[in-house]
Amino acid sequence: MISMLTIEPRYQETDKMGIIHHSVYPIWYEMGRVKYCKDMGLPFHVIEEKGVMLAMYYLTSTYLKPTLFGQTYRMETKLTQLTKVRLYFEYRLYDDLNECVHIGTTELIWLNKDLKPTNVSKSHPEIYDAFLKATAS
Repeated sequence: MISMLTIEPRYQETDKMGIIHHSVYPIWYEMGRVKYCKDMGLPFHVIEEKGVMLAMYYLTSTYLKPTLFGQTYRMETKLTQLTKVRLYFEYRLYDDLNECVHIGTTELIWLNKDLKPTNVSKSHPEIYDAFLKATAS
């Protein structure tokens, strides 16, 4: 499954040149993950209400072209790999010419209420199964 999100950069997200600041991309990644969960029928707040959370472990950002204030972008979010303890996402940002201008990845770890890594397939098999199904589609 690929989740689509339209991004209209805010002026406050830019530097003096009107280019989106590098610190903004992880926020956009999070927006993509939240939309991905909603699209797969398991909203993020429902996951957290069940007592599990996702913590960032690793993040990459590849800047292919500048992203600019005043333009609209399409971000595709895809779950690329799933283990019983980790999720791996990829984010691709496209401009209005459908050129890929940015690629990001994140690796997240499932945590329990005590902030300890947890095997979500054992603690919450319904969550694991929902993500497993989404990776297959």
